[in-house]
Amino acid sequence: MKKAMKIVGITLIAAVVITAIVVGVILGKTVFVKHPEIKGEPEIGKWYRITPEGAKSSDGSEWHGLIRVGSENKVVVYFFGGGVSINGYTSEHGKEFFATTAKVQDFVASGGIGSTSEENPFRDWTFLVLPYASGDFHSGTGEYHYTDGSKEKVVYHNGYNNYSAFMDAAMPYVGNPDTLLITGFSAGGFATSLLADDVIDRFPSAENITVCVDSSLLLYDGWHETASELWQSPALISDRLTGNNLVFDSLTALYDKRGDTVKILFDCSYRDDTLQEYQAYIRTGTMTKSKENGDLFQKNLAEMVEGLQENIPGVGIYIWKYGEDSETYNTQHTIISSNVFDKLEDDVSVSDWIHSAVNGDVQSHGLELLGR
Repeated sequence: MKKAMKIVGITLIAAVVITAIVVGVILGKTVFVKHPEIKGEPEIGKWYRITPEGAKSSDGSEWHGLIRVGSENKVVVYFFGGGVSINGYTSEHGKEFFATTAKVQDFVASGGIGSTSEENPFRDWTFLVLPYASGDFHSGTGEYHYTDGSKEKVVYHNGYNNYSAFMDAAMPYVGNPDTLLITGFSAGGFATSLLADDVIDRFPSAENITVCVDSSLLLYDGWHETASELWQSPALISDRLTGNNLVFDSLTALYDKRGDTVKILFDCSYRDDTLQEYQAYIRTGTMTKSKENGDLFQKNLAEMVEGLQENIPGVGIYIWKYGEDSETYNTQHTIISSNVFDKLEDDVSVSDWIHSAVNGDVQSHGLELLGR
């Protein structure tokens, strides 16, 4: 009996050890993956870090961007998301509202639109990736100072500084691409709208330009004040924000300046479960999820899409439904970093939709989900 128990014990220990090793390997290739710093000539298809001197996450820790040089003369500038700070309270309670460090974000770049899957039409493009840890939609240059008890603390809303330094460091590896896609999800989608014009100026050789905002709609009357005073975004960015819809203001300003030289795309799930939660905070001061919040989001989204179509001739729209809750009917937040290849509407995936636009065929799908 004792011998049998000993064998069982050894077996259990071995199983635990093996499980720990497997979990460790998985985490090492996902959440805890750390790409090497770029030095010399980069290997095609390999991910590297670029860590600009002085670049900071909101908590003061080191910030870095990522680069993967592709075999095609085409570039994706890709902004990550992760919440937002809109006032002093949200800055002081950072982790409750936004990502405060760029650590453990590297693995996200290798999924979705950044993957090397055979079904990914962008797999051989060069990727410039901007992790998110500033709470300012990648657009700030400021510092928020406050006192916590007897301690003086600083929140670094340095997203624009980080972005700009990273782009300066990355450009020597990029060459002169003929095709440019600027995209991002959630807070990165807001950043896409805010920074697209700035990004385009950095690629004078690119004649084929597409801008795609993924899952970015929050209505707030104070966007201009937040951008100019809290984030301290450059005036060229904050001055465009005249209404309560930051993405609408930014994309219409982009079209007014660039016209048909830029193809503009917007996608969103029709009852976005995360965006309606942040919208509830803006409206009531409390982060909540409910069917009623989803109803309001769906209404706001329909009005936004109508406005985009009226003000940006030829805009491409993709409204989708995925992960719908059986009680609230609220849906998944963001898609380009995950299931971008799923054919959710009209048997067309978001990846197909973006790629078609890049090749000159701008389409719209899923409008019936908005009751249209």
